[in-house]
Amino acid sequence: MRVGVAALVVGAAIAVGAPWPGRAPAAQRSAPRATPDTRPHFKSAVKLTTVNVTVTDQDGRLVTDLPRDRFEVFEDGQPQDITQFTNERVPVSLGILLDASDSMYGRRIADAREAIDHFVDDLLQPADEFSLMVFNHHQQVLSDWTADRTSASRLLAPVKPWGATAIYDAIMAAIPLADARHNQRAALLVVSDGADTASDTLLRDVRGALRRTDVFVYAIGIDSAGRRPINAAVNAVTLSQITDQSGGRTRIVHDMAEVADALAQIADELNHQYLIGYSSARPADGRFHSIRVRVSGGDFRVRARNGYVG
Repeated sequence: MRVGVAALVVGAAIAVGAPWPGRAPAAQRSAPRATPDTRPHFKSAVKLTTVNVTVTDQDGRLVTDLPRDRFEVFEDGQPQDITQFTNERVPVSLGILLDASDSMYGRRIADAREAIDHFVDDLLQPADEFSLMVFNHHQQVLSDWTADRTSASRLLAPVKPWGATAIYDAIMAAIPLADARHNQRAALLVVSDGADTASDTLLRDVRGALRRTDVFVYAIGIDSAGRRPINAAVNAVTLSQITDQSGGRTRIVHDMAEVADALAQIADELNHQYLIGYSSARPADGRFHSIRVRVSGGDFRVRARNGYVG
């Protein structure tokens, strides 16, 4: 099936092997919001293919004021007519996936809580929403889609790191429900200090699943000394294979102090992306189709998803 504008959802009830330490079982917890969410969910469009585009100059600075006629889009090498374009900020639904495996114990998890709380509270825009998941070799959804900026620190406070790291499983658990978000743009942010050591899902399965959505993925890999033996070092190449195909990117930092800076850069990108749409005459065929976005009139670097499965 051709996916035009699909979604990331981490707000579904995802079963885990056991309640997270420090958390009551889901049936005993109150809902994150006191009142039902009556906003309409964002519905996938069948024919329109949307592409989030980040443009930078040779020095890596964001280029934010380009007009529509500077952009060209190619599908399988064939030029496409751009039917939707904006360089205004479009609200985003951001799924945050935080590694809470054993190696994040102590100061590391405390710093991560603080950085994510600042990111949600100060850097997201009022129209944005977020959802929150922690993972080790299981996943636990802490928050459905919400705009309540005060909830992040409260929900993360009881989390106690333990277990191994299953990044691929966490991403796969975050993808499936395409119509539950409320904003057109959907992004996924993974924060982890280790390589995947426990997933049942394979890397190729994650990459294939992401090609069936328009979710763009960011990853912050914390590669620091003094690592516990349970986790291998962050694999920047593997993370990049996940993020780059979606139009996102991987940032490797060397200590927790750099995480806040990386989050600020991601927020800046979310504030200054272009949204392009085109309608392809190609019927749904279940095959991979490449996408390439080109910007004329300068030496620009363009990041956008590299294709989709129709």
